[in-house]
Amino acid sequence: MLEIAQFGAGRIGQIHASNIAALKDARLRYVIDVNAEAAQKLAARHGAKVVTEREAFADAEVGAVLIASSTDTHARLDAGEVGAVEQVVITSRDPAPPPLAYLKVSGGMFRDMTIHDFDMARWLLGEEPVEVFAWGEALVDPKIAKAGDIDSAMLILRTASDKMCHINNSRRAVYGYDQRIEVFGARGLLRAENLGETTVEQFTARGTVSDRPLDFFLERYAEAYRIELASFVSALKQESAMPVGAHDGRRALVLAEAAIKSLKSGKAELIP
Repeated sequence: MLEIAQFGAGRIGQIHASNIAALKDARLRYVIDVNAEAAQKLAARHGAKVVTEREAFADAEVGAVLIASSTDTHARLDAGEVGAVEQVVITSRDPAPPPLAYLKVSGGMFRDMTIHDFDMARWLLGEEPVEVFAWGEALVDPKIAKAGDIDSAMLILRTASDKMCHINNSRRAVYGYDQRIEVFGARGLLRAENLGETTVEQFTARGTVSDRPLDFFLERYAEAYRIELASFVSALKQESAMPVGAHDGRRALVLAEAAIKSLKSGKAELIP
């Protein structure tokens, strides 16, 4: 049985804890969070114990640490169905801005929101971006500008072989959680669309009607969270290489920092 210590008892932490509970060969042993009440509730729900960071790392029985603190189409791509990748377009828009109190401690839009798109861009392009040009404004809520952040952005990334990626972000999409991807290659196009609550569509003489996109990331990526945790546990049990490592997290942050620099300078910035 793999004993897991989890850092974080917030929204993502609750999802990961539930996914751990669904695994036959893993168990949530410890919960660590600065919010003692949230940690206690989550630990009680799953038969775990609330401890300090020092206590968790001192326990030799802990076989894995899951960090969940606050802030589908690639196999066809790998097969070369669309030929050499030339352009990637990533759309990521939240249904509504988070509270101002959160924005003030989030690190800014590029570190908090766009950073996930940088992850996706690296993965889909198949090579590291070397240059970024970022635009950003507070078009949704002027209070966000007063808090020192932006709520709308467009970015262009370029790789060493001149592959291109366009990322567009907004903190508000009145129709739901807008998450779409296009990968354009020499022999075709791959596209991942939004997910709705159902796949039912109505066709009449007046037009076509379908469900809105899912409301938020917790619903949109619930299955992805389950699969990533299962992959993490499987790699530990089999002592195989992790599909994603610390380097990947660092590179996404490097891209975010370069984008912030470009936003301030109004110029394209090289990515170290």
